Amino acid sequence: MNNWGILGLGRMGLNFAESINEVTDSKLISIASKSGKEYKSFENKSYDEVINNKNIQSVYISSLNNTHIELINKLIDSNKNILCEKPASMSSNELLEVKKKIIQKNVKFYEAISYYSHPQTIEILNLIKNDEIGQIRKIESNFGFKAKFKPDSRLYNKKLGGGAIFDLGCYPISFAMLFSKNPSDIKIQNKKLEFASSEVDDDAKAKLICDETYECEIHVSIKNNLNNICKIHGSKGYINVLNPWLPNKNSQIEVFSNKHFYIKSIKSNLSIYANQIKNVSEAFFEKSDKKFNLFDINKSLINMNLIESWLKN
Repeated sequence: MNNWGILGLGRMGLNFAESINEVTDSKLISIASKSGKEYKSFENKSYDEVINNKNIQSVYISSLNNTHIELINKLIDSNKNILCEKPASMSSNELLEVKKKIIQKNVKFYEAISYYSHPQTIEILNLIKNDEIGQIRKIESNFGFKAKFKPDSRLYNKKLGGGAIFDLGCYPISFAMLFSKNPSDIKIQNKKLEFASSEVDDDAKAKLICDETYECEIHVSIKNNLNNICKIHGSKGYINVLNPWLPNKNSQIEVFSNKHFYIKSIKSNLSIYANQIKNVSEAFFEKSDKKFNLFDINKSLINMNLIESWLKN
């Protein structure tokens, strides 16, 4: 049994607390919330109480973006397995130091890019591997929603790690990484950023060059509703991913292959966050070899380097 603690009880913390009930080999032991929020009969503990609890093996970090690195370091020192909400850090240099400590202390760490764990993503990878649409020629990927402008809110406050790229950029970047033979060589070109009056980017576009063979056009926004789909163009057809980031238990993707169109249905026994909890727990205790569909520290570093490149003037 993997005993979990939660640091931060906002929307994602609550999602985790609810989803863990679907997983048979994981149990929620303790929750800490600086806002004072409580969940069911759980007593609200301090962060340090959860971090130092000897009965907890794994901790999910869902606090504000600017607090992640400090909490990761404390959890490494306490020898806890770590699942951290994205972005794991606001700096690649900080994340590189974390990687050194993780290796030194032999601690397991994953970033919570939850769609990586869903069967839909595995099915897409299998379609590509089986040459269903031929060689990838181009990818289009976006994620955006319209959020009310509040300068002190998490999304629009620079000190809290706000902005479209920090909040959403990991999604299209990580999608491009799925199909790249050399993700660390992905480059960003043709950037276009728009900024809110609070000085955070609220709409951002870029072109990724992947494996020097195909492009990935990406777009994120916190001021505009986007269609939130991904399309993979291949030499023999395309795959249209209708709900890439939050697929349901029953999801569908559109496939056009060799002039034949069909809809592929994917069924999952667990919700997206429960899938992540199950797969991460198995990886923590080395009960599974499916590490390719989890976002480890090396992928986090690639992602953060690309985020920094996207943000750089």
